[in-house]
Amino acid sequence: MGAAYFYHLTRNPLEHTLPILLGKALGAGWRVTVRGASLDGIARLDDSLWKHPEEGFLPHGLDTSENAADQPVLLTCGMNNLNNSACLMTVHGADITADEVNALERVCVLFDGADGAAVQHARVQWKALTDAGCSAQYWSEESGVWEKKAER
Repeated sequence: MGAAYFYHLTRNPLEHTLPILLGKALGAGWRVTVRGASLDGIARLDDSLWKHPEEGFLPHGLDTSENAADQPVLLTCGMNNLNNSACLMTVHGADITADEVNALERVCVLFDGADGAAVQHARVQWKALTDAGCSAQYWSEESGVWEKKAER
């Protein structure tokens, strides 16, 4: 049974934080699916990951590629686990279900703290998942370092 980790981005943008979390997940031996809410957003993340030298090369691909099932990190807007991932990271308000949280090792919900609609959407997701009995943690970087602020 997994857990949902909510990451409230207030100091660094998604393009900075996502590669760090992906590196940690790959370091744990997990395959990862990154689910976005739009094809344009996923395309921008794909481009950003190719240009992020701080974390080194992050092997990844799009779900439309021929070898999608072989990708250690798969970028998608779909609800399928095509690469048999142990970790799902959602961005841009993508949907997540309690069944997914329970089936995976970890689910990470990354949301932009400067976007009021994104914060509200994350609150709705938190409530839905915790009401369904999922374990959840809320992490904030407001102080300059990541701190766990809540756990259910």
